[in-house]
Amino acid sequence: SPVFGPRQVHGVLGGSVTVKCFYPPTPVNRHDRKYWCRQLGARCSTVVSSDYVSPGYQGRVVLSDHPEAENFQINISQLELGDAGTFQCGVGDNGRGLSHSVTLSVAEAPPVPEAAELFYVKLRSTWTVSCGFGADTADQRRYLCKKEQDGCRNIVNSHQQIDPDFQGRALLTFEEPPGSFSVTMTQMGWEDTGLYYCGAGEYGKEGKSKELDVFVYEDKNFPQLKTTVTGKTGSSATFECLYDPLKKSSTRIWCKWRLQGCDKIIDNSGFVKYGYDGRVAMFENPENKTVTIILNQLQAKDEGFYWCMSNELKEQQSSTELKVVKGKPALNGTKEVEARVGSRVDLNCSYPCQYYSYEKYWCRWNDTGCSMLPAQQQGLPGPAASCDTATRTAVLSFDPLQEEDAGWYWCGVKHNGVFGETMAVKLLVSTGSDAKHSPELLDVDSSPDSGAVPPGGAHSNAEVRKGAVPESSDESHGSNTLALVLGPLAGLILLAVTAFAIVKYRQLKRSDLVSVGSYRTNISMSDFESVRDLSGAREN
Repeated sequence: SPVFGPRQVHGVLGGSVTVKCFYPPTPVNRHDRKYWCRQLGARCSTVVSSDYVSPGYQGRVVLSDHPEAENFQINISQLELGDAGTFQCGVGDNGRGLSHSVTLSVAEAPPVPEAAELFYVKLRSTWTVSCGFGADTADQRRYLCKKEQDGCRNIVNSHQQIDPDFQGRALLTFEEPPGSFSVTMTQMGWEDTGLYYCGAGEYGKEGKSKELDVFVYEDKNFPQLKTTVTGKTGSSATFECLYDPLKKSSTRIWCKWRLQGCDKIIDNSGFVKYGYDGRVAMFENPENKTVTIILNQLQAKDEGFYWCMSNELKEQQSSTELKVVKGKPALNGTKEVEARVGSRVDLNCSYPCQYYSYEKYWCRWNDTGCSMLPAQQQGLPGPAASCDTATRTAVLSFDPLQEEDAGWYWCGVKHNGVFGETMAVKLLVSTGSDAKHSPELLDVDSSPDSGAVPPGGAHSNAEVRKGAVPESSDESHGSNTLALVLGPLAGLILLAVTAFAIVKYRQLKRSDLVSVGSYRTNISMSDFESVRDLSGAREN
């Protein structure tokens, strides 16, 4: 049954008790009858319900429903010894299955055992418990264990010991005042239902402890997020976190789980851990109440468990395991480009056929996210046979390049609004003439007076031999013969280079290009022309 409540309730003669029973907050359950009945053999006699009170309990029992808190409560006052027994709290009709059995005991005098703290937790969500036993326990071992037949199984403790089944799922955190701590467990499963104890010292030997009764139920409206993400070396990984803020000022944090705590990598206030510049970004999606985190330039050491955390509601925290495997990234391009101010620079991002119909984008990375830059939409996908990855490129252009353009830029893909793979490029801007630039991207001054190196990578032979001793006549004759042979060959090469330049110029003219300030982005359209031609041929 999805209805849950205490196993036992203890009261004192003449005193009062309150029983809290939880139920799934479905529309039917919210408006259905709630009841508390006494078990008498095979039947259950109603003591109190949403619209009824038994004559023997008039004036001393009240049932109150709290659908927003997913529970209803029964308060019984002026306890009598005859009130003890076995009861059921439930939803709907008595004995129809949606109920929970509770044993009520009434003592003639105190003390009475402390009742277990109840936790009603959604499947695949997060459970957090806070425990405090006073400043005198601040130096003692703190722990959370689960009750089993042969004792209490250690889940996690302050000596950095954790059960292998809870690796990356459980986190113990010290809190104020001294002696207080909390334990958070993510990805709650059916097997996590049961009795737990949090305490200081050693369970069953010394110290103090508190009983915790945890019940896991299924809410079919609760979103299912990935518990494992796999990425290729050098590529990227995308993580999704649930986040339904109560306050706009609340902090969202993404951290890497470690035994001694969670190492913060990025948050929404502008913090980025040293060494992660250009590698990680956070995107908020208020329409579906999630936060997306992208980590790129993956390395083997990035493997581990990553947590989404909030300083507002710990129940919204979640964890995901990252596995990094060997392989080649689908997006490719030069990862670092250096050029000088005033030149023309193109950042190229080549994508394979699998991303043909995806939305492509370029964005500029900063410590609060990645600001999108304008890009043209590509045409409709064509037949697989026409797919040529060599011609599929998203280009971000700077013309002219300015000093403030230096920084990190991301090329990425989206599918149905969901972020996919990304590639990071670092752009370095030099104000001098010693920048490392690619000849095909930059205008190079090749006049004789400038002393610049031509695209071939060396000065001409005439410049190198200036001031040399004159050659003999025989040497000169050999040189003339060689020139007669190489002359026609050089002419052929010149014709080939000219033809190649014309083709490249026509391709550039057919590229869709958008300019915003110094940014210009285009996606090569040459590979779509064949698709359009093919479509036209079919129509004819």
